[in-house]
Parts: sequence; structure tokens; C-alpha cells
Amino acid sequence: MYSPEQVVEFLKQQKLILTTAESCTAGLMASLLADVPGCGSVLESGYVVYAPQAKQRCLGVSPETIERFGLTSEEVAREMALGALRVSGGTIAIANNGVADDDTEEEAGVQCFAWALSLGDRQVVISETARFDGDRSGIRIAAARYGLGRLPHCHRQLLEQADAAVDTA
Repeated sequence: MYSPEQVVEFLKQQKLILTTAESCTAGLMASLLADVPGCGSVLESGYVVYAPQAKQRCLGVSPETIERFGLTSEEVAREMALGALRVSGGTIAIANNGVADDDTEEEAGVQCFAWALSLGDRQVVISETARFDGDRSGIRIAAARYGLGRLPHCHRQLLEQADAAVDTA
């Protein structure tokens, strides 16, 4: 897992500009990067879209996707990441949604992530679900670190997916 400092360096080396779309982590990913000197050259924006209406209005998440898959889902995270790329100047995006406590029908600690990459006129996206233990704050911090820390690995996966799509076209 990469540290925020390593993620900033990775983004610089790859000439990537990051935007985040955060629900459960509520801006923690962007905040962790903002603690790193020089992050301004690679962190373009961060969208905190806690409410379903904000996901729809700010990022274009489909109400049908929310209804069909629920707010805590990879499908919603994927639409959040792609929406963040569409409305920002970013070239890579991380999105998160999830549950940090037992106040809902979902199990506490379940977090869904998506990473999306813009390649000119097309975008590729991957997603996964992880589970974290702890109290509300601990789950949110662990999820933010996880989403960022997986960025270099996910970038490689996104490039491989893009190459595979070109090879089959």
C-alpha cells in the first residue's frame, strides 16, 4: 500500500491529475493528499457527495443505478468516478461510497471503490469492495488510505484494461 507522499510522487511521475468523488470518506482522500507539499500540481478537485441528490446533481449518477444497486455499491462508485472525470480537469479519479456504522441495513465497514482513467476520448473504470473494522472514524480513515494507496496498482490495471479493449476492437 502506498502512502499519500508516494501517491503524490506517482501522480507527478505519470503526469496524472487526480480528482476524488467521496461519499463515506467525505473528503478525507483529498485531505490526506493536501497534507503533502507539492500536491497542488496533481490534485485538481475533490467532490464530497454525501446525499443521493448530490451524487446525481454534481456527478450525474443515475437515479436508476442508485435505486437498482443501492447507495453502497460498486455500480454507484463507478458512475461517481466517471462523473468526476467528466466534470473536472482530472485525468484519473477515485470514488468511494460505503457504510461507517450500523445505522443502516448495510454492514458497517463495507466500502465500495472505483478508479477511472481518462484516455482522451474514452474512459476506463475498475471497482472493488473492501471491508474495514473499527469505529466510524477509523473505518473512514482506513477507507481513505486504502483508496489512495491502491491508486498506482489500479492505474496499471486501468492501462491493461484499456490495452485489452484496443486489442479486441
